Amino acid sequence: MKRIAVYGKGGIGKSTVSANAAAAMAAMGYRVMQIGCDPKADSTLLHGVGALPTVLDRLRAGGEGKLSDVVHIADDGVICVECGGPVPGSGCAGRGIVTAFDFLKEQNAYEIYQPDVILYDVLGDVVCGGFAMPMRRQYAGNVFIVTSGEKMALYAAANIALALDHFKNRGYARLSGFIQNSRNVKNEDALVRELAEENSVPVVAVLPRDPAVTAAEEQGRTVLSAFPDSETAAHYRTLAKAMLENADEL
Repeated sequence: MKRIAVYGKGGIGKSTVSANAAAAMAAMGYRVMQIGCDPKADSTLLHGVGALPTVLDRLRAGGEGKLSDVVHIADDGVICVECGGPVPGSGCAGRGIVTAFDFLKEQNAYEIYQPDVILYDVLGDVVCGGFAMPMRRQYAGNVFIVTSGEKMALYAAANIALALDHFKNRGYARLSGFIQNSRNVKNEDALVRELAEENSVPVVAVLPRDPAVTAAEEQGRTVLSAFPDSETAAHYRTLAKAMLENADEL
């Protein structure tokens, strides 16, 4: 099983990248479980499953909850789960990830659904221990960081890479590459490549800025589903292959 965590600055396109990469992997014949780790619970929307009941929603509503309440298999074959978060204004969102992960483990979710790949889509704030949870080796073996050439995106990406380096001797996942989600800023390719070289990892994919991405999202679909023959769909397939090639089996 390959366990991959996708991090990056809020709004950089992690969920879009994660959903399209998951769809591409599923189309390649892999059984993929995508776990949304953002309190907004919007990671899996592009698989056409709608707003899913989250793990925390079900636990709040009915005590223990059932695995079948929170795991949904989309038409593209991706197994979708949303951790959810606390009621806005109360509780710790990071703690919600811990609770959701514990629930999935207790319910034997991985044994039941037997994914070949688990893809965690994680909010980029790793200051909180909860959001750092998917970095731990028992959950993910590899981390890919989504960034653009924008200053704040690069800053966040560098901080996430620093956190991984700081915890590398404590059983945490390894940084396996950067994903450039292009915003067409000046010297973007060079800036992202420089960050990757500083961390001795590759830029595993350069995704162009393409209106097809927005058009697909407006339909609530991945680019792989809405525009399968597009150039951007091909880029996501290349990304999926690169992620798999650079990920360890656990």
